[in-house]
Amino acid sequence: MRMLLINKLIHTNITKKASTFLKNNQKHPFHLVDPSPWPLVASIGGFSLTSGLVMYMHSYANGGSVLSLGVFIILFVMYTWWRDIIREGTLEGQHTYEVQLGLRMGMLLFIVSEIMFFFAFFWAFFHSSLSPTFDIGAVWPPEAMPVLSAWEIPLLNTILLLSSGATVTWAHHAIVAGARKEAVVGLILTIVLAIFFTALQGFEYLNAPFTMSDSVYGSCFYMATGFHGFHVFIGTCCLFVCTVRLVWHHFTREHHFGFEAAAWYWHFVDVVWLFLFVTIYWWGGINLH
Repeated sequence: MRMLLINKLIHTNITKKASTFLKNNQKHPFHLVDPSPWPLVASIGGFSLTSGLVMYMHSYANGGSVLSLGVFIILFVMYTWWRDIIREGTLEGQHTYEVQLGLRMGMLLFIVSEIMFFFAFFWAFFHSSLSPTFDIGAVWPPEAMPVLSAWEIPLLNTILLLSSGATVTWAHHAIVAGARKEAVVGLILTIVLAIFFTALQGFEYLNAPFTMSDSVYGSCFYMATGFHGFHVFIGTCCLFVCTVRLVWHHFTREHHFGFEAAAWYWHFVDVVWLFLFVTIYWWGGINLH
């Protein structure tokens, strides 16, 4: 406890000195980024990742090794690059109001792109369900297709995700109010609920009576819910990092955009799940024979 208090005082003092230095020596409010090796390293990792994936899928020699190398480089760059960004924002005081405004706009545009990503899956689902072809019996769900009940695991997962949205909002209000302990509790509860959601989703997949190759219904179901589950995993990782940063006193009442971005992303995941539950699980599972 004493060490945490000392770290908080040191961090606050460094941040104030950095902000004062910038105000006295910088004539504009924007952040001119220093030269960094991480974009080049990230591009090498992305090339290795995609090339290795193709080689692995086509059973080329050393395809798995190239793929593993790409994954390692990407993970390494994710850590080092975001570490530098955290240092710029917390220790160097580079994240001024104007910079934070740009970060917010960037995050909003990213979420809009994600909305378009899921819109494509919903488009495919409604295209197939509203006008089913003769290949699947001209009915929806397809002829003899066993569907999952929306009122079992999907309903429980809906309750879990909505509850996690409430706890992450609680954590946000606690940060703004300066109640750091309550914020930590709220984030931990959110992560626990997210882990339960992911576990139940995996259990549902293991016991589903159909596979991804079972007509267009299976393809739409697994693509939409699978990518949503992947987004839940990414959001859980972001919230875990936010929890660690909160414990290390990286967030203040005025400067906590890293958490805000994760919270926005999490609310986006919640809303997408509501659409998935209503359309694919409930409406898409109604027998229209």
